Amino acid sequence: MKKYLLREDLPYFKGNLHCHSTLSDGRRTPEELKEIYKAKGYSILAYTDHDIFLPHEDLAEENFLPLHGFEMEITEEGEKAWHRKQTCHICLIALEKDMRLQPMWHRSEYLFGNAPQYRDQVQFDENQPDYIRHYDGEHISEIMREGREKGFFVTYNHPSWSKEYYPQYSGYEGMHAFEIMNGACCQEGYDDYNPRVYDDFLYQGKRIYCIGADDNHNFFPVDHCRNDSGLAFTMIQAERLDYRRVTRALEEGNFYASQGPEIHALWLEEGKVHIRCSQAERIYYHTAARRGEVAYPGEAGGILTAASFPVEMDHGWFRLEVRDEKGLHACTNAYFTDEVLKD
Repeated sequence: MKKYLLREDLPYFKGNLHCHSTLSDGRRTPEELKEIYKAKGYSILAYTDHDIFLPHEDLAEENFLPLHGFEMEITEEGEKAWHRKQTCHICLIALEKDMRLQPMWHRSEYLFGNAPQYRDQVQFDENQPDYIRHYDGEHISEIMREGREKGFFVTYNHPSWSKEYYPQYSGYEGMHAFEIMNGACCQEGYDDYNPRVYDDFLYQGKRIYCIGADDNHNFFPVDHCRNDSGLAFTMIQAERLDYRRVTRALEEGNFYASQGPEIHALWLEEGKVHIRCSQAERIYYHTAARRGEVAYPGEAGGILTAASFPVEMDHGWFRLEVRDEKGLHACTNAYFTDEVLKD
C-alpha cells in the first residue's frame, strides 16, 4: 500500500518565500516584482521586506498569490565593522491573510533603506513596549517562538552570508523551516546551499522543514547574469491557490525546495521510499544513521528519473536530494521514521 509523502494528485505552485522590494532595500516595487515572478512561472511570492510588515493583498489575482511577511535581523553588538559582525535573519510569513499586527515592533529603531518612509503605515499593539533585540541564542529563540505564537511561519535564513556557525545556530529553537538554499547569496559568492546545516538541526532532533528562496533585491536587470530572481524556490502542494490552503501546506510540510530539478511524487511502499523526478544526474538518500545511498543513471538504463531506497526504523530520519547535470539540486523535507513508518 502506497503512503504518499508528496502526492501525485495535487498541483504544485511555485513560490519564492523571501523577497525584498522598494519598501525596504530592494530596487523593484511590489507591483514590478509581481510581474517579474509571474513571467518566470511563479504563482506565489512572499513579500518579506526588512522589519516592516505591510500586506499586499491588492496584488492578488486568480493565478498569483502574495503572502504577507517581513524579515527581522538580529545583529551582533559592539564596535566591529558591520561586515565583520555576525547576524541572524529570520523571515516571518503570516499564516492568515487578514493578519495585520506586526509583532516585536519598535517605534523608532531598526528600520533602514526606504522602510522609515512607511513606518506610519505599520499596525502594531500599542499596549506593548518597544521590542529590543539582542544577539544571543536565547533571545533569537524567543523571537522565533514569539513569531510562531503570533501566527507566522518562521524561517531561519542564509547562515553563511550571516557568518553564523554551529555554536550559534545550533541553539536556535522555534523555527518552522531552514532556508537550505538562498539564491541571491549563492549568486553573490556565498556558500548558501547548506544541506549540512539542515542535517545539523536534524541530528539534534529538531523536526523542521527546508525551503528554497531567492532573497532577491534586484540590483541588476532581469536579463543580467547577476540578477537574483528565479534562482531558488519552493514547490508547494495545495488543493488550489488559496491563502490559507497554501500556508497550511507550509505548516504541514507539503513542499520541496529546488534550484531547478522537479520532484513529481514521493511515497513509501513495501519498505522503501520511492521518488519520481525530472532527469537527474544523481539521486541521494540521506539519513541520521551511517547509511547513505545514491542512484546513478548508468544503473537505470542511462536516464535517471526515478529511484527507490530501503527505509528502516533505525535510520531515524531520511531526506532525498536530486542533482541534475548542471549541478542544481532539489531537496525534500526530512521525514522521521517514527512518524512515517508507524501503522
